[in-house]
Amino acid sequence: MKDYLGAHMSISGGLHLAIERAVAGGCGVLQIFTRNSNQWKGKPVSEADAALFRGKFAASGLHEIISHDIYLINLAAPPGETRDKSLNAFRDELETCARLGIAKVVMHPGSYLADSPQNGLSRVIAAFDQLFEEVPQFDGKVLIETTAGQGSNLGRTFEELATIIEGSRFPGKFGVCFDTCHTFAAGYDTATETGYADTMRQFDRMIGLDRLLCFHLNDSKKGLGSRVDRHEHIGQGALGLSPFRSILNDPRFAKIPKILETPKGDNEEMDGVNLALLRGLIGI
Repeated sequence: MKDYLGAHMSISGGLHLAIERAVAGGCGVLQIFTRNSNQWKGKPVSEADAALFRGKFAASGLHEIISHDIYLINLAAPPGETRDKSLNAFRDELETCARLGIAKVVMHPGSYLADSPQNGLSRVIAAFDQLFEEVPQFDGKVLIETTAGQGSNLGRTFEELATIIEGSRFPGKFGVCFDTCHTFAAGYDTATETGYADTMRQFDRMIGLDRLLCFHLNDSKKGLGSRVDRHEHIGQGALGLSPFRSILNDPRFAKIPKILETPKGDNEEMDGVNLALLRGLIGI
């Protein structure tokens, strides 16, 4: 039985090839972009391609495939072109995932820009209420990702994530993706066992651990509270190995997907190195 460790894989050459890459890399879970992450409109997925993807997924032995939305989307943006494009792009993402059989979409809550955080959060909530009504065929969950809080980015605190979830008319449609690099850079000290336990207590109090449905396992190039998002290989950054050992040996998260977003290396070799290191922490 495969574990719940995996990585983000390229869809170059076709969506289904990401599944083959994940299986070849020894992954138990997989994260993908369903389109080019730096373009507003992706190539439409044909029914033949969707059927091929679903078939490859069913035969792969992977526990889950998770989508990550494109980086351009900003549902916190004020009315205007960026907001309109963001709504269209996320609508398309939900529709595509429904067709592919992907039940979880990770997204960054967005940036409030020159406005206030409160207004930005209100716009995110309004966007989701609109989108969930417009795409009822997506019966999965949107996982709001913890962020480092660079600039005017929302999602730095558990309180902000809770505000989005509790403010929506569809709270059951949400979960959270806990990024280890982002959360540490935001100021939550998970680098020690005591700090990890305290962070999880705060998360449970503010959001509920039942909503923690994915981890991004990334070390951090920058220090605690830096509010700078820079991923590093496991054990080579400011976090060290302690938080990864804590997560991997926490029985509450045994069947929660844990996905690498660390640098791939010159020859795509580093996923294997990082996954082996993580697996070596289990049980110790």
